[in-house]
Amino acid sequence: MTLLAQIDWARPWLAPVCAQGEAVAQTAQHTSVACALQAARQPGAPDFVPQEALPTGAAYEAHIFATGTVPTRDNLHDFFNGLIWLAFPRTKRRLNALQAGEIARAGIGATRGPLRDALTLFDENGAVLDAPPELWDALIARDWQRLFITERARWQEARLLVFGHALLEKLVSPRKAATAHVLWAPGAARSIGTDDAAISAALEAAHLATKPFVPLPVLGVPDWCAENANFSFYDDSDVFRPRRSPEQRTHNPVLRERRTA
Repeated sequence: MTLLAQIDWARPWLAPVCAQGEAVAQTAQHTSVACALQAARQPGAPDFVPQEALPTGAAYEAHIFATGTVPTRDNLHDFFNGLIWLAFPRTKRRLNALQAGEIARAGIGATRGPLRDALTLFDENGAVLDAPPELWDALIARDWQRLFITERARWQEARLLVFGHALLEKLVSPRKAATAHVLWAPGAARSIGTDDAAISAALEAAHLATKPFVPLPVLGVPDWCAENANFSFYDDSDVFRPRRSPEQRTHNPVLRERRTA
């Protein structure tokens, strides 16, 4: 798969999946993405099967829950999805179980509903931040100058995990506007780090349904982009937007149902 050759494994956001990902990418050059992921599978991870294994009309998440298999296409999106499954199997299983439970309860409709919408948002575009309180406070306030300039030295104590596989796909060709939805879990988020069990435990249905995410333009993170060493990088208000008032906030567009072919 030629697109895999475009991945720069030295990028900091790929650190949690780099060692295994680079090997899987090499294997996938000569076989399918599903076969390459299956060859790297460890206990606790699902089986990876070709997309054709998903029956016509079946809901993707419900199928994974029922069969323990992940239908996988030969593209970057599913490649990164598979890597996250390999690196964080407990968290992915938790997300899948919550999705499948909602599908069993409410079926597949025109919209996902608040919980499934939030689960999909985190799965596709989510991130987890382990950081000192000063950074969290600045992030929640969308005080970008304080977050990235005044408190810049504190990023030495922080860890950001880009979890969303769609975001990882976008970051193959990084753009300044690439934004993660960071999980905010009071009492837990500041110590989650990149631990699979801790992230999984923080995924409480009632909390997720409130969409407790904070936007973070990831290329603003110190050392994640050479250009941000010049602090004028953060003057772009189209990317580093101020926090909106409650009157300005609108519900995020609901993502369309995925792979119910």
